[in-house]
Amino acid sequence: MASRRLDEKTVTSLVAEAAAAPSMHNAQPWRFRFLTGERVLLLRADPERAMPRSDPDNRALYIGCGAALFNLRVAAVHAGLPPEVRLLPDPQDPLLLASVHLADEVGRQRDEELARLHPAIRERHTSRHPFAEKDIPENLRTTLQDAAELEGAVLLFPGPWHTETVLDLIHDAESRDTLNPETSEDLIHWTRLGLEADTAVDGVPEYAFGPRKRDGKAPVRDFAGRRRVADRGTTTFEHTPHLALLSTPGDGPADWLNAGQALERVLLEATLADLATSLTSHALEDRALRLLARDPVSGAGRVQMVLRLGYGPRGPATPRRPVPDVLEIV
Repeated sequence: MASRRLDEKTVTSLVAEAAAAPSMHNAQPWRFRFLTGERVLLLRADPERAMPRSDPDNRALYIGCGAALFNLRVAAVHAGLPPEVRLLPDPQDPLLLASVHLADEVGRQRDEELARLHPAIRERHTSRHPFAEKDIPENLRTTLQDAAELEGAVLLFPGPWHTETVLDLIHDAESRDTLNPETSEDLIHWTRLGLEADTAVDGVPEYAFGPRKRDGKAPVRDFAGRRRVADRGTTTFEHTPHLALLSTPGDGPADWLNAGQALERVLLEATLADLATSLTSHALEDRALRLLARDPVSGAGRVQMVLRLGYGPRGPATPRRPVPDVLEIV
């Protein structure tokens, strides 16, 4: 039986949902190319959206693209197009991160676990607001850990001593930024203030900064720095933040893509469970600090992301580039 032709509207919708993924400073470092005759959607890195100061190895870029790839998988299953994914399919083309063949659903078993996550794609937003001093149920923690494991990653909820260590590393990273203003160049480049925030299609607009932290231990990056933001108040954040560390066994491009897929699977599960989420890679941007973030007991794995989870506002949606800017159909 011949495969049905995929129309432009369907492909555009898939890419729009893929591009709802989180990325460092909302740089959206991806491009897509759809090969109509082959029913293959190619995911490519966009080097113009790399961050040489804070992400010199492009680790965060790969993680963001991995998150977009996971959203694409979920959207494709929801649309009745089982995705067949190949990571890094061409060693001669390092910017080609994945190829996704969109097969026909006829005769195939639908992946209900992926389809179940679809409503959360548009509901997931990064929250830079205070969370309630409320525990996360153990069964929900297990659900999030299982989600990471399905994508080849490990999600660790650190104990009190380890949590304090991670918070100290984040504080150390903040202090290093203060001493070396050059490290903040990427952050300044990707933040949008004033009138620019109203028309931005990428970056972090000022309305998504959240309030300035007056007190508390929650690791919330201050995107404003010393710049003034109108009508931005200060408040107390949680004193016992719930952190989770996402790790992978290795530390190369394929591991980073898998980390991104695992990260987004965890975030979508958390969203369905009414958890608010935020991310920080601040302490992980320095190689020496990143090694210290590992599980002190096993010392295994490479930490790829620090998640903050809790009950509170989800935060506003941040802007996205128009699909025609990131999608080519041939």
